[in-house]
Amino acid sequence: MRSDKIALAVGVCALLLCAPLSGEDETKKQPEKQTDKPQPTEVTTSGAVDVHGQHILYNAIAGTITVGATHDQDAQIGLDGKPLPGSELALTEPKDAKDAPPTAKMFYVAYMKKDAKAEERPITFFYNGGPGSASLWLHMGSLGPKHVVTSGDEHLPAAPYKMVDNTESLLDASDVVFIDMPGTGFGRLMGKDPQKEFWGVQGDAEAFARFIVRFITKYDRWNSPKYLFGESYGTTRSAVLTNILQNEYSLDLNGVILLSQIFNFTVDIDAAQENPGVDLPYVLGLPTYAATAWYHHKLPNQPAALEPFLREVETYALGPYTTALAKGTDLSDTEKQQVAAKLHEYTGLPVAYWLKANLRVNGGEFEQTLLADENLTTGRLDTRFSGPTIDALSENAEYDPQSSAISSAYVSLFNDYARKELKYGEGQTYLDSALFNGHHWDWKMQGRMITNVSEPLAGAMSMNPRLRVLVLGGYYDLATPYFAAHYEDKHLPISANLAKNIEYKWFESGHMVYVRDECIKQLHDRVAEFIESTGKSSR
Repeated sequence: MRSDKIALAVGVCALLLCAPLSGEDETKKQPEKQTDKPQPTEVTTSGAVDVHGQHILYNAIAGTITVGATHDQDAQIGLDGKPLPGSELALTEPKDAKDAPPTAKMFYVAYMKKDAKAEERPITFFYNGGPGSASLWLHMGSLGPKHVVTSGDEHLPAAPYKMVDNTESLLDASDVVFIDMPGTGFGRLMGKDPQKEFWGVQGDAEAFARFIVRFITKYDRWNSPKYLFGESYGTTRSAVLTNILQNEYSLDLNGVILLSQIFNFTVDIDAAQENPGVDLPYVLGLPTYAATAWYHHKLPNQPAALEPFLREVETYALGPYTTALAKGTDLSDTEKQQVAAKLHEYTGLPVAYWLKANLRVNGGEFEQTLLADENLTTGRLDTRFSGPTIDALSENAEYDPQSSAISSAYVSLFNDYARKELKYGEGQTYLDSALFNGHHWDWKMQGRMITNVSEPLAGAMSMNPRLRVLVLGGYYDLATPYFAAHYEDKHLPISANLAKNIEYKWFESGHMVYVRDECIKQLHDRVAEFIESTGKSSR
């Protein structure tokens, strides 16, 4: 059951935000012995793509970079991933690898335009979320040189799937690097208890920081304009990572791009019922409920256009709805009836259902109920999608139709592409999500439990007042609702002047906005514009 999964994971909430296929199962078993064929540190191939009138020749570099669990340890590893002669690692590793200090081989694929000067060429680092997901979703769906075709809002037919050259690749504006988190992709964890060191808010962000520093050293990109592009939990990572790069490595970024943002996990609409008395998740989820009902034509009075309707719902959510929920048991029956009627008008859910729910409906309940009269369940990552309901008597949705609809295509095509075109991965298993094997994500940061990473990003923006942030999201995303991201950013502990450094763009799509053909061009244009405007001083 959905609520069981939520309660099991982290206590406060259990989001595996963008591991849309199998990252949600923490019970998977890690193989006791790794039998993968040894891989070269890197393999370089060539390719070309036409983007907005430019014929771009590029090198594609697939490989791994080894990082230590500490900065001192990392300094003992050469750029080839091997221990430096005479280092402590060199002495301990041959004796018994199980007792060696923990390290991680992080897999990446970098696409670099040929014959471009480093100082004139921006570089953007991409990664997905989970926590626990590899980055094949952004790699094969968003702004890389290849694109998985996923038109429509229905379950795709089985293989063969279709992959095309991406005419909306970001390579016209920036080199791009797709990074898999430790323990996913073709990367591997090594040494004594590496999961403890790398699988947590702090350890994960530090590993990415070390990866980026080693990458820009290896490929002479220190003087390139630099950007982070994180999706879902990847935005959580970006908030912490930006601060680490700036304060521990003296590395200022030109910009941070946040797709399907979540900073404050106490506003998670999936786990709202786990935190009684905190009604903000219901308030911030309401506009996504409204957008979904509008898309599926479940509103009693269907508005002609989506966005004006959503502005009305947002105003109601922060006004009368917030006030009603704040009254708690002091809300009169008459007032409750009035609010339920308005919520019916905005979501299509019956008045009686809203009253029975005490005006508070979480994400799983909404997904199970909206299309119940058709025996369909609504998607979570993208509520445009729907699929057959597994248990009509269940209180919550039993699965995510959007995840089921496209995951096979992404995983199949990436595995095919990596081996046939990138020439990497022969004889090796690609892990699309972490094999948690009983390990749980460590939500502590600097010794304290963390459910909100707004502070690290705000600190980085204050210390680097030129840092720009671009926030992107989909109206049909119920995993990380767009209005929650808007609210989080409007409440960052920064000055009003710094708030002007944050820009927003919302799409008529879901969590993975790029799965909709109409939106990928909008995504490209907005990100390219952001990079152009923030990298000018360096170019």
